[in-house]
Amino acid sequence: MAEQERLIRTEYSEIMQKSYIDYAMSVIVSRALPDVRDGLKPVQRRTLYDMHELGIRYDKPFRKSARIVGDTMGKYHPHGDSSIYEALVVMSQDFKKGLPLIDGHGNFGSIEGDGAAAMRYTEARLHKVTQECYLADLDKDVVDFIPNFDETEKEPEVLPVKVPNLLINGAEGIAVGMATSIPPHNFGEVIDGVIAYMKNPDINTKQMMEYIQGPDFPTGGIVVNKDDLHAIYSTGTGKIKVRGKVEIEKVKGGRERLVITEIPYPMIGANIGKFLNDVYSLVETKKTNDIVDISNQSSKEGIRIVIDLRKGADAENLCNLLYKKTRLEDTFGVNMLAVADGRPETMGIVPIIRHHVNFQYELATRKYTTLLAKERQKKEIQEGLIKACDVIDLIIEILRGSKDMKMAKLCLVEGITEGIKFKSEQSKKDAAKLHFTERQATAILEMRLYKLIGLEIQALMDDYEKTMRNIQEYSEILENRGTMAKVIMKELKEYKKSYARERRTVIDNVAEAVVEEKPMEEIDVAILIDRFAYGRVVDMPTYERNKEAAEAESKQIIFCKNVDKLALFTNKGQMHLVKVLDLPFGKFRDKGQPLDNVSNFDATKEDCLLIESIENLKGTKVVFGTKQSMLKVVAGDEFDVAKRTTAATKLNEDDEVLVVRPLQGDDTLVMQSAKDIFLRIDATMIPEKKKGAVGVRGMKLDAKDYLTNIYVLRTGENETVKVKGKNISLNRLHIGNRDTKGVKK
Repeated sequence: MAEQERLIRTEYSEIMQKSYIDYAMSVIVSRALPDVRDGLKPVQRRTLYDMHELGIRYDKPFRKSARIVGDTMGKYHPHGDSSIYEALVVMSQDFKKGLPLIDGHGNFGSIEGDGAAAMRYTEARLHKVTQECYLADLDKDVVDFIPNFDETEKEPEVLPVKVPNLLINGAEGIAVGMATSIPPHNFGEVIDGVIAYMKNPDINTKQMMEYIQGPDFPTGGIVVNKDDLHAIYSTGTGKIKVRGKVEIEKVKGGRERLVITEIPYPMIGANIGKFLNDVYSLVETKKTNDIVDISNQSSKEGIRIVIDLRKGADAENLCNLLYKKTRLEDTFGVNMLAVADGRPETMGIVPIIRHHVNFQYELATRKYTTLLAKERQKKEIQEGLIKACDVIDLIIEILRGSKDMKMAKLCLVEGITEGIKFKSEQSKKDAAKLHFTERQATAILEMRLYKLIGLEIQALMDDYEKTMRNIQEYSEILENRGTMAKVIMKELKEYKKSYARERRTVIDNVAEAVVEEKPMEEIDVAILIDRFAYGRVVDMPTYERNKEAAEAESKQIIFCKNVDKLALFTNKGQMHLVKVLDLPFGKFRDKGQPLDNVSNFDATKEDCLLIESIENLKGTKVVFGTKQSMLKVVAGDEFDVAKRTTAATKLNEDDEVLVVRPLQGDDTLVMQSAKDIFLRIDATMIPEKKKGAVGVRGMKLDAKDYLTNIYVLRTGENETVKVKGKNISLNRLHIGNRDTKGVKK
């Protein structure tokens, strides 16, 4: 009989909650966040370890990146080749990493955001510093090895990194519900900070900052909020303001130019192009008239962006304008989050170094425990060989008299002489007294005859003395924490001497950029809007010269000032603002800009009923009429607001606006329903309300009837509507009262 199925009943929400938590923790711990001990994410750790295993050392030839990526993916990281290659590329880029870990050969991208060549074209190998500081001692049981994803290989749980990589190279990663963002720091300063902590474990953040001044970005730049760094390094969170470095150069003709030689770290990549576009925009929008030309002359030698200025330009003021209006001054958000003891934790600079130092003591303990065990094994064998040299004649007699290896070994270890032929009884008695260890006996049996030469015996004695010194040294290191600390600090000082470099980023307190903006010259302009809702701006002389063409080609022409704003009223009751300055200004035949590109107006979801300038609306009354026959008048001044989108009127459910129009003098309104019922009323019958009001009823509608049109008739104007083949002149309709039923036509 088949075993009955076991059904487990549980809440669906509980399963979803547990599954999501499992997924989130997997992303946090196994993908997105670095480990505080080695400062590496799993993909980085696995890539470096795989290169180590493949033997792609700093002193060996380069190997194809595709080989490295494929091997890493097949053995340790089954998450797609792109993530592995991207990690490899970033670890080789000296403009992203304070200390590049991989030596790339070929096109590994540029500071301007160009991507690396495909992995089949590029080659890579480890840097010397990576080999010495990140991967050394892996053979000395210093870290735990865990099974890989399919349990066919072993990989290190963490790399035995001997420098605080989390601070030196920084980290960026987005997990689930959290993200990490740690700036890179100066190698030499961080080493000094670690040594200072080891000498004084009670060191505080302020004292630590005497050694680690602040971030040291590979792109240089200037940190301008030095006073905020203490709070950032205490809490692990905050914002660092970084500026590019600008030099003012004199050129022929008495002119000057700005040369940007260093950029803020957040600007690397596509943001350099965005910065250039922002400078173009400053010129196009007339925010500055001082810029004549801008060119990006950057190369492998470094950043060089040249901004040529007109004669007599105020270079200092323009610098401040660039800091204020472009990404030449940018913010680096700090969130020093890393996995510590298996869980994510936000840490200040001292706790990060504390974790690192504790890890160094653990590495040193395991390393010297392994080395001590090996030296003790060597001591045992060496003592056996030395003892064997003293009785070598007896051992040779035992070997010649034994039938097999087992018999000889038993005699050497336990003194059993049965079955062995000796030359004399004394030899047999002496053999019975032998008590070598198993390891010693094996070494004696494997010893070659040339080892009996006098010089070889002396070398054996010298090795034994060296082994005894090593045992004493390793025992002292393991038994005395102070001695271990000295060993670690000595290594760190050697690394600093070999790999430290000068600081690139300046740390300072700089006053906020203040721009003396010249008031914009106000001029009268004409805004030409065509039937496709494209708008462009021309000055009045240009309009007057092309008046006929403008009137023929434009759906609407609005006259206002160049500093004014346009209000777009839609059938959804919204009002969107457009700055006139955001529309292209220039020649009559220049191309316009779609209004929905420079505002929140969405032509696919709403219809534009009225476009008018805010200045022209001031002092007027605007009438609103809806499909459900709700009417109101609003003062035009109410629409002079700062928000880009605001509710121009309140609508009932399933209602929409049919008309928005400024009122003049003795205007009348004619409402037409779907059942061809008309009602003409005087505009003075409509009460004035706030823009947030619904309004009042204009015409009583039958069930399922609604308004299809609302006409605003100016004095002396007429409009004709065709109903059932008959033309109805609207200005001949009788003027009735508001909230009546109207006349059927």
